[in-house]
Amino acid sequence: MLKDIIIFSLTSSISLTKKVCEQLDMKMGESEVKHFADGECIALSKSDVRGKKVYIIQSTSKPVNDRIMETLIFIDAIKRANAREITLIMPYYGYARQDRIASKNEPITARMVADLFTNSGVKRVITVDLHTPQIQGFFGIPVDNTTPSYLFAKYLNKRLKDDPNFTGKNVAIVAPDHGAMHRARDLASFIPNTNIVVIDKRRPKPNVAEILNVVGDINGKVCVMVDDIIDTGGTILAGAKALKDKGAREVFLCVSHALFNGEAKARMEAADYVTECIVTDTIEHEEFEGSNKIKVISIAKMIADIIKSHESHEDIRIEYAKFR
Repeated sequence: MLKDIIIFSLTSSISLTKKVCEQLDMKMGESEVKHFADGECIALSKSDVRGKKVYIIQSTSKPVNDRIMETLIFIDAIKRANAREITLIMPYYGYARQDRIASKNEPITARMVADLFTNSGVKRVITVDLHTPQIQGFFGIPVDNTTPSYLFAKYLNKRLKDDPNFTGKNVAIVAPDHGAMHRARDLASFIPNTNIVVIDKRRPKPNVAEILNVVGDINGKVCVMVDDIIDTGGTILAGAKALKDKGAREVFLCVSHALFNGEAKARMEAADYVTECIVTDTIEHEEFEGSNKIKVISIAKMIADIIKSHESHEDIRIEYAKFR
């Protein structure tokens, strides 16, 4: 089933790709990426891709523009080397937050980037927890938008099972804003009897949030706040502090994409009102190793299972399906 496929990493998801290949018991394809003094780059395959079905795993995270160009150039290279079919696995989709015109004369960059990949020759794109689900419609090719909610729930159920007070009724799943309600519902579906809470906030400027109200019962409960991105950490930590101040017993954070720009890691480590911050390896951070506050859950098995589903022409496992 997997004998005619080859899986490549470029520069942003090397460790994840190795784990995926281990799950599939296959060797990773050999690629080469070079950046030149003038800012240009070249990306090519050193493995034979002729007649192969190729999977490229590359998060378009910081430096975002370099990652995008590496991917587009590599796609062109393997097309010219006569690859049979190309699937792009983009665990983190850069520019996803520029998905609408929020003020005068703004671009919709998420759509523009989608057009670039649609026209590059890729047959299908696989992503993890797009910032807004409608970004799927920006592409002119099929997009599977998957979710790590099942992985978060599996970890939390194991993490909290030794707590004598733990039942689903003692847990509140918290959406940090109205736009994250679908994530809260998704996670709650794997932890029975929980209730859903939403934080009402306004954002006067980027990475700054003012908490107006917490809608729902959190008093004495373990609160699990779920979101797609931690950037500088200011917004989600403001929400976590508000939950603690309003009576939450503990606060856990479950976040798909750990951008952790600026002082985000230091802020998180210093936040004594957060019990644990659980993230995935859609974006790789070696500095998270050994952290007592930040727990990294790998999506490697999920990606490997999705590749198996594509090659066997079977449905993606329902717990991974974002449209569920």
